[in-house]
Amino acid sequence: MAEKKAKKAEVETTEAVTVETPVATETQETTETPVKEVETKVDPDKFLKEFNWHNYEEGIDPVDDSQLEEFEKLVSENFVDTLNDEVVEGVVINITDRDAIIDINAKSEGVISLNEFRYNPDLKVGDKVEVLIDIREDATGQLVLSHRKARVIKAWERVNAAHDTGEVVNGFVKCRTKGGMIVDVFGIEAFLPGSQIDVKPIRDYDAYVNKTMEFKVVKINHEFKNVVVSHKALIEADIELQKKEIISKLEKGQVLEGSVKNITSYGVFMDLGGVDGLIHITDLSWSRINHPSEIVELDEKINVVILDFDENKSRIQLGLKQLSKHPWEALGEDVKIGDKINGRVVVIADYGAFIEVVEGVEGLIHVSEMSWSTHLRSAQDFVAVGDVIDAQILTLDREDRKMSLGIKQLTPDPWTDITNKYPAGSKHTGIVRNFTNFGVFVELEEGIDGLIYISDLSWTKKIKHPSEFCAVGDKLDVVVLELDVEGRKLSLGHKQTTDNPWDKYEKEFALDTTHSGEVSEIVDKGGIVNLNEDIAAFIPSRHLEKEDGKRLKKGDTAEFKIIEFNKEFKRVVASHTAVFKAEEAKNVKAAVKKAKAIAAEVKPTLGDANETLQALKDKMDGKA
Repeated sequence: MAEKKAKKAEVETTEAVTVETPVATETQETTETPVKEVETKVDPDKFLKEFNWHNYEEGIDPVDDSQLEEFEKLVSENFVDTLNDEVVEGVVINITDRDAIIDINAKSEGVISLNEFRYNPDLKVGDKVEVLIDIREDATGQLVLSHRKARVIKAWERVNAAHDTGEVVNGFVKCRTKGGMIVDVFGIEAFLPGSQIDVKPIRDYDAYVNKTMEFKVVKINHEFKNVVVSHKALIEADIELQKKEIISKLEKGQVLEGSVKNITSYGVFMDLGGVDGLIHITDLSWSRINHPSEIVELDEKINVVILDFDENKSRIQLGLKQLSKHPWEALGEDVKIGDKINGRVVVIADYGAFIEVVEGVEGLIHVSEMSWSTHLRSAQDFVAVGDVIDAQILTLDREDRKMSLGIKQLTPDPWTDITNKYPAGSKHTGIVRNFTNFGVFVELEEGIDGLIYISDLSWTKKIKHPSEFCAVGDKLDVVVLELDVEGRKLSLGHKQTTDNPWDKYEKEFALDTTHSGEVSEIVDKGGIVNLNEDIAAFIPSRHLEKEDGKRLKKGDTAEFKIIEFNKEFKRVVASHTAVFKAEEAKNVKAAVKKAKAIAAEVKPTLGDANETLQALKDKMDGKA
């Protein structure tokens, strides 16, 4: 009860009326002096220091209720209520090594650790700061305040207000983070997306760190306490009017100055002062380029011409090369057909190569004009991109801006003296260039190709495809079989470089000759026997039969008789059955011959034999 009474007295004595009451001495004198009331308003702080709490609690110094009400009114107007959680403003009245003493116009001063003022190293006595009562009384009875919490509360109030009203706020860019930057706004860490830094792509994020910039609060997530700000929104608002003005004045053929905003593989995006336009890579230069970065650089300011735009003027097509004269128009009149020129290979296609004669003027060398050879190859076999070569102008059309060139015309035509160099029957060595199903193309020299038909590759081998006989790049000895000067064709032969072995085999494998061989293969209608490395004889099925009635199998070795030999068609047919059949016939002939010889020897005694036989007959008849 005493504590409650004391607290009540503490509140009640905060009134603005001072009551002067005589204090009784320790001897308690009997003489009493009348109480004199003074109704003048005094300083509440002074009253609190001079007021005798003991006498008031003991009822010695009574205070009138009206006076208490007036005093409470004065206190409420002059002192802060420490029971609420509102942010109040205080004044720094002292700074120690560790703390700042803050007067918030309460009954006592508050204390804030200097750690909360690290952001403000210039804090001094007299500065006004926002605080929040953190602890009303610590162990020592001291009022503990928090500046950090007060800043956070006030910061959120200001951020919410800025978001609602669209107010522009200042923020300090603290550091980079994934996808953007961290910005300090009123003490709150807000996120600045990379796409919201500027209207143009940002290439160096570090350039913005440790800078103070203006922002708009574009999003607040109260659940997760996230704030998103944008600097781009301020710029867009500034350029929107400028953009409308530029769009309204756009015309085809108009020349404008712009800044290179972005470079891609297909073109360049230009900033025309809030309006974007695209220069396609083909409109950057009259010459062929591989990438737009060869012509322009980021942030470079250049003049461009408006080529076209859509109805809403949202897509603007720009040109850079159109600001200069077309190179074909500047091509000298002295350039004519038959001239020898020098140029750089800029593009290679399957059908030829494009040569830049002068900047922006190109000519085509068709692959057929790269070599005197009638056998066409890829242009890459002759030139490479970047090569500087000589060529001759074959056609020139200034109106259509077309030019055809040739390389082979700079060297003599090898077919001019073909009859002397490659007469029919002459032998040469060539290189296999490629195959067809019917033969092999062999190059005798640059521009001179000949064809070896598959039937002229070998005297003895049966070849289904030329790749079975040779490979591209192989060297082959050939004989010129036929020469067509007008048609620029050479017919060659490889087998003709050696003697025809069938002339020799015609005698070696004559009819009825017998040879030993191994059955190498069994086919549908018979078998194959290799008699040597060149001759493979066919054995019909009925001629595979052995003397015991069984048939020869693959891998069996036996004797074979040649029953057919055709040199023209390179056909040899043999028989195993004919070998033992011939032996039987031979034995039959020998037996007949022997029987005739015996018959000749016994002819004189034939009558006696007949008589003996007749006697025997008669004897037998008699017995009968």
